[in-house]
Amino acid sequence: MLTSPITKIETFPVPPRWLFVRVETEDGRIGWGEASLEGHTEAVEGAFASLRDRFIGSDPERIEDVWQTAYRLGFYRGGPVLMSALSGLDQALWDLKGKALNVPVYQLLGGRVRDFVPVYAWIGGDRPSDVVEAARVRKAQGFTCVKMNGTEDMGWLDSPRSLDATVGRLEAVKAEGMDAGLDFHGRVHKPMAKQLARALEPLRPLFIEEPLLSEHPEAIEQLSKLTTIPIALGERLYSRWDIKPFLQAASVDILQPDLSHAGGISEVRRMAAMAEAYDVAIAPHCPLGPIALAACMQVALSTPNFVIQEMSLGIHYNTGGHDLLSYMSNPEIYDVKDGMVAALNGPGLGVEVNEDKVRRLSRDCPPWRNPVWRGPDGFVREW
Repeated sequence: MLTSPITKIETFPVPPRWLFVRVETEDGRIGWGEASLEGHTEAVEGAFASLRDRFIGSDPERIEDVWQTAYRLGFYRGGPVLMSALSGLDQALWDLKGKALNVPVYQLLGGRVRDFVPVYAWIGGDRPSDVVEAARVRKAQGFTCVKMNGTEDMGWLDSPRSLDATVGRLEAVKAEGMDAGLDFHGRVHKPMAKQLARALEPLRPLFIEEPLLSEHPEAIEQLSKLTTIPIALGERLYSRWDIKPFLQAASVDILQPDLSHAGGISEVRRMAAMAEAYDVAIAPHCPLGPIALAACMQVALSTPNFVIQEMSLGIHYNTGGHDLLSYMSNPEIYDVKDGMVAALNGPGLGVEVNEDKVRRLSRDCPPWRNPVWRGPDGFVREW
């Protein structure tokens, strides 16, 4: 064995809304993962009770055996809570193994197929002037591509005039010389999604994300036949079984599994291989912390059909100063230049976690809850 048995599996909720996982072995080796499931941290922490019962005392090198045991022997499989817990554990085990061998995780996945990872970041704002200002900040940070909300708020059937603001924001960002993806966030229903896709098509966005909720695969298939804009989705899909209907229907162009929700490095690698067989790209979802992003980077560096990586840098959310870089001792690994981040070459996931800060902030971390959105009629709307 490269390492001794697992002796500790710890979880740390930290601001703004992340859940870090720490795995320690008998010989003192440490691996880190991230099991963040925004708004449901307590549920994921509860799922770790059974993972501790099963895997303390186990061989941390047997990553696939741990994954299969955790997934299959729980009987009730899948879903965001169980898969997020498994994701954090899986990432930590890959981190441990890479550190034990003194190689980056991408070497354990077959080696690099690229030297740099194309990246994009989020911008917000309701008006064209707002998104232009945010886009200029991103450009100064080194980004050449951004993503923004398709629409802030829209009814099931709304006035066609409600589409104008989306078109105006995209025009403004494109005028800055940046590519842009638009995230409908599943808040747009089919009558409006069809119109919005048609209105955006002349502006050639990079992609439209979750133009409809993934729980409506038949509607997404219909929409895919009405637009030439690449359709992206997947942050609310948690396994290779969840992506099957979309691949079989040829209704998506870019899959966006989240490595903290979709079974970690092990499962997302399998999802990527499945997608490649259908000529579908992978662009992992990651508005999360430094550990999740490092796991995404390892997959990106070793996956042929990877296209672009989301990263939450600086102005992504109002995080009260808890940016992804603030938990790291080596933030320079995420420097963005010409829209790309260089390969992470440190051992394991490549990120050095500031453990003292994690433990300190975890002690009094308040629970985070999704905000409640309501339309003018008072009915609840998608976040």
